[in-house]
Amino acid sequence: MKIVTWNCNGALRNKFEHLSDLNADLYIIQECENPELSKHQHYISWAGNYLWKGDNKNKGLGIFTKNKTTIELINWSITYKDHEVKHFLPCLVNNDFQLLSIWTSQNKSPNFGYIGQLWKYLEINKSKFKKIILAGDFNSNTSWDEWGRWWNHSDVVNDLSKMNINSLYHSYFNERQGKETKPTFFLQRNKAKPYHIDYIFASREIESGMTNFEVADIEKWINYSDHLPVICELNK
Repeated sequence: MKIVTWNCNGALRNKFEHLSDLNADLYIIQECENPELSKHQHYISWAGNYLWKGDNKNKGLGIFTKNKTTIELINWSITYKDHEVKHFLPCLVNNDFQLLSIWTSQNKSPNFGYIGQLWKYLEINKSKFKKIILAGDFNSNTSWDEWGRWWNHSDVVNDLSKMNINSLYHSYFNERQGKETKPTFFLQRNKAKPYHIDYIFASREIESGMTNFEVADIEKWINYSDHLPVICELNK
């Protein structure tokens, strides 16, 4: 099974053909428009079997399947002490493993923006995690940890590790969190402003079947988004 996560930076209707070149079974896409409300017939046709969630029709979180891959929506809670976290989309893939698609945001939270949103989501739902993949744009990196805060990027990574859920990038390349050599994001598409903020985490039993992991080529993909596709292949 081949899985791709990518923040497309909007207008996926004009970019999906480039994604198809990757020939993946699952595409986890952030900042894409809702196919149901699109007027672009080729995009609607390409979307096929999908799940989508967003605040407006132009920019949301989508999961698109190919090659007879099946997905079924899971209804996990998004409410943490009267605060609704964003943006998370969980599903069951091939009736075999859970997938949590992630695109963290500030969400008007003065204290728990971005990685704080994921920390809260884990507090609500991690007891439901079984065999699982978490993938998407976390908008976060260990290098941005703040002293005295108990929900830093490192705290989230450690919480997942305690559940035997690890970052496939770091496992494959044997690199430490915060010391990544392959950026996934370039601020304002400036090659001089690289960051690593997109991830695929997986349970140990899925991680053991990993056969390849890569971050897509900047020279091709920087033309379409400030993020690069992150790709993994698994024996499934």
